[in-house]
Order: sequence, then C-alpha cells, then structure tokens
Amino acid sequence: MSEQGSSQGNTYPPDPELSKTANVRPEMKEQGLEEFWDSQAKERITWFSDYDTVLEWDLPYAKWFVGGKLNACYNAVDRHVENGQGDKVALHVVPDDGPDSADAHDITFAQLQEKVVRFANGLKKLGVGKGVPVGIYMQMIPDAVVAMLACARLGAPHTVVFGGFSGKAVAERCNDLECKVLITQDEALRGGKTAAQKTNADEGLDGAGSTTVEKVVVVKRTGGEIPMSDRDVYADELIDGESGDAQSCPCEPMESEDLLFLLYTSGSTGKPKGVVHTTAGYLVGVATTHNLVFDVKDDSVYWCAADIGWITGHSYITYGPLVNGCTSVLYEGVPGYPDKEVWWKIVEKYGVTILYTSPTAIRSHMKWGEQHARAHDLSSIKILGSVGEPINPEVWEWYRTHVGGDKAPIMDTWWQTETGHILITPLPGITTMKPGSAQQPFPGVRPQIRDDEGNELGTEQTGNLVLTAPWPGMMRGLYKDDERFRETYWSKYSDAYFAGDGAKYDADGDIQLMGRLDDVVNVSGHRLSTFEVESALVEHDDVAEAAVAARKDPDTGQAIVAFVSLRGDKQGTEELEQALREQVAQSIGKLARPATVIFAPDLPKTRSGKIMRRLLKNLAEGEELGDTSTLVDPSVVEDMKKQISG
Repeated sequence: MSEQGSSQGNTYPPDPELSKTANVRPEMKEQGLEEFWDSQAKERITWFSDYDTVLEWDLPYAKWFVGGKLNACYNAVDRHVENGQGDKVALHVVPDDGPDSADAHDITFAQLQEKVVRFANGLKKLGVGKGVPVGIYMQMIPDAVVAMLACARLGAPHTVVFGGFSGKAVAERCNDLECKVLITQDEALRGGKTAAQKTNADEGLDGAGSTTVEKVVVVKRTGGEIPMSDRDVYADELIDGESGDAQSCPCEPMESEDLLFLLYTSGSTGKPKGVVHTTAGYLVGVATTHNLVFDVKDDSVYWCAADIGWITGHSYITYGPLVNGCTSVLYEGVPGYPDKEVWWKIVEKYGVTILYTSPTAIRSHMKWGEQHARAHDLSSIKILGSVGEPINPEVWEWYRTHVGGDKAPIMDTWWQTETGHILITPLPGITTMKPGSAQQPFPGVRPQIRDDEGNELGTEQTGNLVLTAPWPGMMRGLYKDDERFRETYWSKYSDAYFAGDGAKYDADGDIQLMGRLDDVVNVSGHRLSTFEVESALVEHDDVAEAAVAARKDPDTGQAIVAFVSLRGDKQGTEELEQALREQVAQSIGKLARPATVIFAPDLPKTRSGKIMRRLLKNLAEGEELGDTSTLVDPSVVEDMKKQISG
C-alpha cells in the first residue's frame, strides 16, 4: 500500500510481516562504526587466525581486521561443505538458450568444491601459487566462478576482464598486473550467436609486442575450432587426472590485507585504473551487505543479473552470495533471447526470491510490455534490487508493480568499483521506500553532501557525495599509482573520499543520487571513459581530433555521441561513420561504440585551446548552448547543432 506525503510522490512503508523477520535490525544503525563491522566480521567470516585490530586508518589508506588470517575460497565453499551443506545448490546454471535447455543444470557446494580444487591443482602445474597474478577473460559460465575461486584458494590475485572487451584491453590489463596465466574460453555464446573469445585474446596478446602471459588456459564452451599454440592448453586436459579432494589443495592462509583481486575501471583521463581490493575487509563488506540488504534466508534463491566482469559480478555473484552459503542463479544469456519471457521463465522455474539487476534491463522489459512478466508466476519474489545507475521513479514503479507483485520492496543501491560493496540503500523491513531514491547510508557508512568549498549542504541542494570515514570494502589504492589515487579521490577534500557523483538531500533528509560528475559515460550501467573512446577514434587515419559526450537513451541510460574533426579535406560520410564506430568496437569493445558521430571542421575550443565539453554535452542532449562568446569560432557549434537536429 502506497502513501502520499513524500517530497518525491508515493512512498511505500515496510510490510509489517517482513519487519518482524528482517535480518537487519534498527539498532544496527546506532552502532559505532568499528563496533558494527567488528560484530559482522565475527558473525559472517571463518578466520584461520583471529584479528587483533579492527581498523587502522591512515588517510587515505585503511587496514581492516589487522592480524587476522583467512581464505576467500574457504569462506565461499569449503566451510559450507564441512558444515553439512554440501548437497545444497550453490548455482542454478542457466545457459544461453534459457532454463528449458538440456544444458541447464545445478552445481551443489560439494560439486563446486571439487571443481575448484581440480582447477586449482591444474593451475599449480603452471606455476600459479600465492602472489602469482592470473587474468580471466570469460563470459557468464560457471567456469568463470570456478576460476576466480581457484585463484583465491591458491592466494593468486586475479583480474577479470569483461568478456565483451577487446583483446587489446585484455593484454593491457594482464601486462599491467604482470599476469603469468590467462584463463579464457574457446568462443562466447550470447543471444544465440557465437563470438570469438580465445581469438580476441590471442590478437591482444600477440599485438602487444611483449606480454607477461606465459600460458593461456582455454575452457571449451562451444567446442568450436580455434587455433591453439604451444602457449595454450585446454582446461579439461590441464585438470585431467587431478584430484578434487580438498586435502590435495588446502586453502592458502592469507593476511587480511593480502591482495584478492584487481579490477580495472575507466577513468576520466589516462589508462584504466587498477582498483586494489584485499581479502578480509572486502569479504566482510560483501557478505554483510548481501545478507542485510537482500534479507537472505536459508531457503533464498538469489539472482544477480549482472556480469562477472564488473564489480557487481565479483561482489554479488561470486563472493557475497557464496560466502553466505546462498543458492544463486547464474545466467549466461541476454534479456530478450530466446524470447522476451526468458527472465520470467527463470524466476518461475527456480522460485527466485531476490532479483538484483540494472535500470537498463528493466527499461528493456518495460519497452517489450508487462504481458511477458504477467504470463508467469512471479509470486516467489520477495526482494528486488537495482544497481549501476540511478533508477528513475517510473521505472521503479513498473519494476515493483509488474515484477514485484505490487509488494516487493526495491533496494536502490549506490556503490562503485572503488567502494567494493553497497554503501547507500534502503533496507528491507526498516525503510519507507521512495521511488528513485537510494535514501540512507548502510550501517557503518558515513556519507555527506558538500559544496565545492567543503561545506555540508542542506536539503534540495545538489552537491558532491563524499564519505567521511573508512569502510571495510574500500579500495586499497590504485595499483602502482599512489599519486593518481590521492589526486583522483582524496585531493578535492583533505578529510574525505570524493565519489565523483552528485547527490542531494530531499526534504526528508534522504539521499538522492544525481549521477556522475566527471567525464565518464554510463552505457547500460557500464562506466566508460570518454578519454578511452576519444583515443580509439583518433587511432583512425582520417581523424584529427575527437571528443565524446553522452545523451540520455531510453534503453541504455546513456548513449555515446562522438564529435569528430577530420584531417585535411576529408569529408564525413556514412561509410566513415561506420568505420569509426567499428574502430571503437575493435579497440575497446562493442558497448563503447558511439550511437552517433557528428563531423565538424573543428571542435568548440576556447582561445586557450581547451575543448568546451559543456557545450558538447548540451549539444548531445539538445539543450540550450548558453554563452559561446569565449569560443575561437562560435559558428562551429551552430554547424554541429544543425547536424544533430537534422
């Protein structure tokens, strides 16, 4: 039942029955920061050695649970088997062609343990062990989860590269971390189509000039014919004859601050940033937030419809749910294939109780119509979640009504690759929901909204979202780049982490996120650096200069608009536009492909030579341009405006 009275329209008070049984309790929000996280660390994690210090804080670096020893794989797999949960389903594996496929199958925790141990024993033969980095370039198949856990078992840091990225991106990331081994698959299978995966990786590694990768392990997904060299080994051959007994490959005891993984994220300038996540704090953070935000019970069936290659896949597909011993759905495919009802078939078949997805995906379902969801029994759903970008109220309401049965609360979560886990979110059983608002900090999290001078703002004033105290899953710097870490996140304010997102307090004091403040484009919830896209465009021989902006898109949230100035007397043509779009797809990945390319003799610049990106954003969105008097040639923008409107 909704109520009026919020500054944002409808509000939805907690279901009293849910409030009675909710995992999160109101008093948790009153606990001190260290008190809260200490209690969660003791409750949710199995330690090989107890920690002696909850937090050491030397801004901007934190150390959590200092002195403790643990292993991420042990917490995600082994301890559940030891506790008699070996027969519980860990993963409902749904292949690309949907839940009715003959290849759909379940993996129990005991089976997952055996797969991880065998894979880890195979990796050991290639020299992988504690501190030896491994790259992973895979799609949404269970072998990707197995690979991550096998690395964690051995104490080998991993870096997962999104499966839709190019081979060049794979090589850059593997070489930066100095990966000795890359794990990939023969081909990708998405939306009924096969695509190169191993071949992409080869092109990237071979085109890099030199690479640290000595071996490429190839998982057979399609069984398609692919070139194999002396560098390559099929995964099934690597693990042939290897033991799956846990004692044959004990979990490596890791210090609390040992590196668990590196995940590269787009920056507004320069190469992608290698975000460092360590073991103990990260595990405590993802296990705690997963349990409390989604009200996970012993019989929950949880589905995070993100990708393993992004932080959401790390935190809320692999580590968080498995540490909590939760049964999850792992879906290889895309929302609209083999038909527009596939998601709802999955929910119905497996009795999904928790669904966590992006506003982009929800918008796709909205566009196709609610009749597809209505055709299936979705009554199992108890909790819904949203991630990746702010969700607008109309999408929120549709999601609740047509997927949540007009009753399921929606956890509109805000967090980042850099934060590791959810920081701002409603909480089930406690929060009166507001459509389109993340609302409240999670217990043990201390945000503020400030102006550029550092003053905390009042209600209805948009400012900069900052965090004034450390949290367990926070990144431990940028890999080999302390200066960039400090400059990017800690230079604007001397005492707080600057998230790069805009936000405001509403009339009730709740937090509403306003999106990115820097030059990053958010396509389908995936952050892409404008700098990277511009660099890819300029790689084309005909391009003299390029700048990128975003416009709103009903399907992907934002779409990329590229403004391109050509060399000499070159003319912009449809053929060149397609070539440039393909250039970006080859260099970065298909999702970075510009939706629109605008050709112009020059880009709008100030007299000092700086491109006026504000004008490009206004052009892309079709907004008023404002003052153009500082431009060298104001007629440039008028020409662009005609192209866009035409």
